[in-house]
Parts: sequence; C-alpha cells; structure tokens
Amino acid sequence: MRRPVASLNRNHYFVIGLLLGLVLSFYIPQDIWELVQQEECPQEAAENLLIERFGQDFEPHLNLINKPLAAKKPVKNVIRPRYYSSELGIREKIFIAVMTSQEHINTFATAFNRTTAHLVNKIKFFIYADSVKANYKLKNIVGFTDTRESRRPFHVIKYIADNYLDDYDYFLMVPDNVYVDARKLNTLLYHMSITFDLYMGGTRNDNNHDNAKQQQQQYPNYHNREGGQDGNDNAGTPPEPVEVSDRNYCSLEAGILLSSSVIRKMRNNLDRCVRIGISNDHSINIGRCVKYASHVSGCQESFQGMQQYSYALNIHDRHRKDLSALAKEQAFRNATTVYPVQSPEDFYRLHAYYSKHHLDLVQERGYALEQKSYRIANGSISNKILEIRWPLGVPPVSTPETRHDILTWQLLNSTHSYLPHGNAEHTVAPLSRIEAIDFAKVLEIGQQYAALKHPKLSFHSLHSAYRKFDATRGMDYQLHLNLQEGSGKNRRLLLKRFEVVKPLGRVEVVPSPYVTESTRIAILLPSFEHQVPDALEFVDQYEQICMHNQDNTFLLLIFLYRLDSPSKGDDDPFKALKTLALDLSSKYKTDGSRIAWVSIRLPEHMSESISPEDWILYASMYGPRQLISLAVADLALPKLGLDSLVLLATAGMAFKADFLNRVRMNTIQGFQVYAPIGFQMYPCRWAHYCKECDTCDVSQSSGYFDRHNQDVIAFYSRDYVQARKLLHPQGLPIIRSDLDIEELLLAPNRPEGVTSILDMFVAAQHTVHILRGVEPNLRFGQNVRNHLARGGSLPTGISTGDADAEAADTRRCSKPGKAHCIHLASRKQIGDAIIRYEDKSILHK
Repeated sequence: MRRPVASLNRNHYFVIGLLLGLVLSFYIPQDIWELVQQEECPQEAAENLLIERFGQDFEPHLNLINKPLAAKKPVKNVIRPRYYSSELGIREKIFIAVMTSQEHINTFATAFNRTTAHLVNKIKFFIYADSVKANYKLKNIVGFTDTRESRRPFHVIKYIADNYLDDYDYFLMVPDNVYVDARKLNTLLYHMSITFDLYMGGTRNDNNHDNAKQQQQQYPNYHNREGGQDGNDNAGTPPEPVEVSDRNYCSLEAGILLSSSVIRKMRNNLDRCVRIGISNDHSINIGRCVKYASHVSGCQESFQGMQQYSYALNIHDRHRKDLSALAKEQAFRNATTVYPVQSPEDFYRLHAYYSKHHLDLVQERGYALEQKSYRIANGSISNKILEIRWPLGVPPVSTPETRHDILTWQLLNSTHSYLPHGNAEHTVAPLSRIEAIDFAKVLEIGQQYAALKHPKLSFHSLHSAYRKFDATRGMDYQLHLNLQEGSGKNRRLLLKRFEVVKPLGRVEVVPSPYVTESTRIAILLPSFEHQVPDALEFVDQYEQICMHNQDNTFLLLIFLYRLDSPSKGDDDPFKALKTLALDLSSKYKTDGSRIAWVSIRLPEHMSESISPEDWILYASMYGPRQLISLAVADLALPKLGLDSLVLLATAGMAFKADFLNRVRMNTIQGFQVYAPIGFQMYPCRWAHYCKECDTCDVSQSSGYFDRHNQDVIAFYSRDYVQARKLLHPQGLPIIRSDLDIEELLLAPNRPEGVTSILDMFVAAQHTVHILRGVEPNLRFGQNVRNHLARGGSLPTGISTGDADAEAADTRRCSKPGKAHCIHLASRKQIGDAIIRYEDKSILHK
C-alpha cells in the first residue's frame, strides 16, 4: 500500500528547496539590480539641491528676527519654607492667655508665670494699655486701649487670631487667680484630635445661674437675640438677659479651652459676637460667641474620651482647708485647674504639690515598667536581645573604637584622686569642693543601699572607690565597702562591691541673647620691654588680617615700662612700636582703623631686667606674674568705655579672621564671657621632632591645646567692672593708677587661687556664664619660634627675674598652683628620641 504525500518528512522539503534554488540561480541575470529604480531620500535631495545652487561652501543660518529668544513661560523656582514645621503645618500645642490687671502684675500674674510658663509653649498677660507704661518684671504683657470690660475677651480673641492662630493648636483663656497644672494639660491635649471644634471647660456654678434668673425677672419681655437680626448697640438698651441655657457655657473662672478652628470662626464673626455679648459675665459672652460662630451646643466637659477637671475652692469652705486635706480628694488630684487661688503663695504651694504628685507617678510607672521588663525576660532570653540594662532607660557603656578611646577608671578616696584626668604629670590631686560634696553624697547613698540590702551588716570603712565619666551615659562609681558582721571577738569584716550611676539629665538648649558678627572688637595687647620684637610681629599680623581687610577692630597697645626706663626719645624701648602704630594709623586713616597705646609704669620690685630667655618657656606671657593682667585691664578699660567688647591678647599668639568672628558670637554682654583654649605649637626646628607648618591643621605631632594658658579672654567692659567690684571688698583692690599695682600684688587677704582674669570671673560668682572651648584658629608658640629664628636659645631652667628665688627653685613653674611651662614635644616623640639615643649608644659599644 502506498504512503500519502502528506507523509513527507522535513528532510524532503529541504532537498526540494535546495534543488529549486540552484535552478533559479542559473536563470537570474547578473544586472538585476540595475532594473530596480533608485529613489533618493528627501533630506539628501534637498542638500544636493542647495549645493547645486549655492556651492559646496554653503552654511545655513538661523533666522531669529521677530522670534522670542526665551521661553514664554520661564520655570519658576520653588520657594520652600525655612523650617519643616512650616511646610508640614506642624504647630505648637498650647497658648495660654491670662486676663489680669495692673494691681496683680507683680503678685498673681508673676506667680502664675513662674509656675506655668516653663511648662507650656507660650503665655501672654492681657491688661489695659494705660498700665503698660509701668516698669514690670514681666515682659510678655499686652495692653488694650479700649477699657470697656465687656469687650475685653473679644480683644483677647482678636489679638490671638491675628498673631498666633497658625502657630498653636489650642488656646486656654484664664483669669490670673487660676492655677493650671500644665503637665496634666499637655497630656490631655496630646490625646485629642485637632480636626474637631473644641470648647472645653467647667460649667458655670449655681451662683451664676441665680444671677441669670434674677436678670430674667428684671427684664421679662427681653429675649435672647442670638438668632435675630443684626442691630446697633444703644446706650439706653437694657442688658441682655441670661437664659437658663446659659448654664451650658464654660466658666471663665475655671478656664476655657478653645481649639484653633473655633478661634478662627469667632474671628470671622467677631462683629456679631460683640453685639450679642453685652453681658457683664465674660463666660456668657464667650459662650454665646462660640455658639453663634461654631454652632457648638454647649461646654464640652469631655471630648474623645478625655475629660478636663476643674476644682473650685470657693464652695463647701474648701479654701479654709489645709492642702494635705484637699490632697485626699480624688477630684483635687485629677484637677487640671484650681480656682480661685487666694494668694500668690498658694500658687507655689499648689505647684509644689502637683509637681511631687507627677514625680511620684513617673517613679511608679518607671518601677512598673522595669518589673514588667524583667518578667518578660524571665531569665530565658538574654538581656542584650531584649535591650534590658541597668539602670533601665540609661544608655549602655560606650564601646571604644580604638585603644585611644578607652575610658579608664580613676581611683579616689574622700579627699584625693589618683592620676586625675589621665595626666601622668600629677600622680595625686586633691578633690575640688564640688567633687568632694558629690563623692560624699554618692558614698551616703551606697551606705543606705548596703544597710537595706544587708540589714545584719554595719558599715565599717571605705576600702576603695573608682569613678568613670562616659559622655553618653553619665558618671559611674564603684564603691568597695568594708561591712562589719558581728561584734566583739566574733567580729569580722566583709568586702562588698556596689555600683552607683549618676545618669545624664535631659539635654536642654540654653537660651542666649541675639548677637551678630558686626560688633567692634577692642584688642588689648600688653607688652613688656623684652617682648617688643614679638609685639612688632603681632602688629604686622594685625595689619594683614584686620586693617587690610577693614575688619571692625581697634588695637590698643599697652606698654609696661620698668621704673627707670625712659618713655621718650631714642632710648625709649617701645619707640619702634610707637612709630609703627603711627604709620599704620595714617595709612588706614580713611578706613577708620587706628592703633593707640597706653603706658603703665611697673613698681620697683618688678623692674628687674628680664632677658627674652627668662620667660620664654612659661605658658603665660606674664611669666610668674599673671596677676599683672588684672592691673592691665583695670588701667586700660577707662580708655574704651563700658559697652566695649574687649579681647585681651598676647604678643606670641597667631590668629585668623574666623577667630574674631567667634569672639563676637561667644561674648555676650551681661550673659557670657569667652575664654578660648588655644593650640600651643611645638618648636619643631629646635626639637627636630616635627615639621613646622603654620597653615596645617592641628595634630598631636605639632602641638596641643594648652588649657593652662588663660591670657586670651574676651569680655564686655561692664561685666568686668561689675565682677571687680564684687571682689574689691574681699581683698582684691581695683587699680586706678600705676601706684596701686604694688598694692594689688602684695594684698594680704587676696582671694585664694585668683591669678588671672578668668580666675577673677570664677571667684566673683558673677551672673555671666564662662565659656571655655578649644579654638584651632588661635595658636600660641609663635614667640618661641621667632626667638629661635633670631638666633636665641632655650634656657635649661626657668627664671623668675629674682636671683634669690631663681637659685632657690628653677622649676617652680611646674608645681601645682604656680605658673605652668609649655611642652616642647609630645610624650611619644620624646619616647622615640630616647629609644633612638639608646640605640646609638648600643651601636657605639
């Protein structure tokens, strides 16, 4: 039987196709492509046409006549707000408006401000304008010229709506005799949504309701006009009666809490509110306005499950009860506002009670949370996984990244500390007064806990103690206590170890006054006779940085003459400085820059001849006589004025313009004094341990920050004068002439430890803050490098200028309480040099 054609496989198709292709290839002519007509591309045809008409060198040109050169709709840059809160619509939570009077500003209003202002976002006190002229201690006072009492709450609402409506979510209106528990109020507000209208407070009491009935009986035919047509106020119109529904209005006596949406609606209908609010009761006027503007039916005592409680002291003779009796009532403990407060002292008593009450609640919640965390762990899960650590809520000990970041424990006892600040130069140092009080308190807490933990043991003595400060955690103490067990012959001592932690408190931003970088700086440059070359170098530096760039500064040179040195003629030791000052002052006269000088004559016992090598290794330019800095400031400041910003400089310092700007920003009149810690550079060319580089960044190989050098300090003249007046009765006399310098240096009852201007500010306990911080743009040691460059040498001992004292002790600057010396190299560099020296000696052997 034959197979059908469809059964051919694919191999047959391939063979047939191949044979057909070979046959067709013999019959197709070779020039078949010539029979196909070719067509040119339109773009190519156009180019060929232009070449034929204009030639091969044709270049097209754009015709821009009567055509716009820029886009009709330029792209607009999106201007974003400065703060994220403005762009996202984030607002502060609470604004408190206090309605007070002139008589209560220094009493009730001040007590209200001291107990509430630091716990809320904003607070304002509203009185009449004629009383704002008085000089009150409160600065957040607003006055109104309209003295009509019925209009007063509406003026407050209009002021709030015009100035703070978009900045706060809620507004609380209260009189000045209401105590507000601000902590409880903030907790209440953070649990409510701002998207709804809020009119919350305590309803009016029965006395107000009786007044309403009496007014209704007096005008029986006069009805409430809240829903009527608009009308004008007439002087002869009787007051609007108070209906029974007015009891649903919140009482201003207890405080009225309004949301920003309600305030906005009240502002839009404020004219109508003024016409219908003709009652003598502010609570009724505000309630009618809220009801008309926002259609809120009445006072909301609770909202979204949250309730605001008010406690009235003027009912049931509560004001006669003691605070301890009131504290037993649940209503008193739950109250957000307490009214009316009888005296300003009651504000502080209530605030003390509620603060202690909140502290107890926080401690209870903390203890419950700690126990709950331990129950969750149950010993089966690692505390590291659950992040449970002791104390609970305190960050763990920071892990050092390198061996240089390891925090070491410091051994101490009740009087001294060993290796203080990790400094091997001083093995033992006494504890300061604050440190001694702190350690005594920690030891007392340790003894109390030991008595609670081991009731059968008694404290015997302190074996040892260690402390460690961690900037992320706080201060850790380890106390090793000797506890006594038994008595008599059976007595024995047991060593127990306890750990005490003083965690860091909440970090707060210290508010400071506004300052700018445009303040004029008066730079004082004192100079002894042997420091004239260094002073010339400083003046040249001052010309390049300040005078050439027209910086707002003024340089006052202070020449410290010896008793027998001439001050005029060619023999004047400061003649070169005076000549340079006059030349630069005339050169930059048009720019307002000038250099002046003041001459001071030193007493006889300080007029010994001093060579440059004698004081070159002292950290202070005054050598062992740092107290002269006070005399320099006392005699120079009268030339400047009380409102001048003063920078006391030294001839051996190098600075940049950024340092002067930092002085302007960190020195605040009546608030802060700035004492920068400069970078002391090593004399690299002399020691050969490093390479000199004035423009390089600070590093451990090139120098160190010298906290013992307190010569450079910035302050305002008025703050300095006030501090000096505080110490004048304590044995630190004020210098008013050259003859008083000896009295200052030889004062028998001088305050202990005062050797510089910085010590003077500390000892005076002035109200100004003292800011100390490292300043990389302030560098010391330029005088040492210049001295070596001029061919000088460094002494092997330290001279004091007094031959007998020098012979007695040539190393007094390194003793505690005396002047300090500079370091010539780091410990690592000195160690490497010793090793190299020993290796050379071994090779020679």
